[in-house]
Amino acid sequence: MNMSKAAQRVRLVALAGLMMLPVAAHAAAPRPCEDALKEMRAAKATAKLSVDDKAKVDALEAKAVERCNADDDRRADGFLDDAMKLMKK
Repeated sequence: MNMSKAAQRVRLVALAGLMMLPVAAHAAAPRPCEDALKEMRAAKATAKLSVDDKAKVDALEAKAVERCNADDDRRADGFLDDAMKLMKK
């Protein structure tokens, strides 16, 4: 097979791009919500929250547990991140 240099470059770039797909998919994967939930609960146990903030954190935790049970880690992690922000952790 006699390929031109331009065709070889295109093929090489395409192969490199395909090799990067699993890396990119792994980097974009959310962390397991069970781990994030443990961290949030540990932070909540030591946080000094007002009654209003505690109610907000509890509501976010409930939403996170619901999403975690539905295997929606990305949204669960979002709710837990919001709870951590409320606790300033």
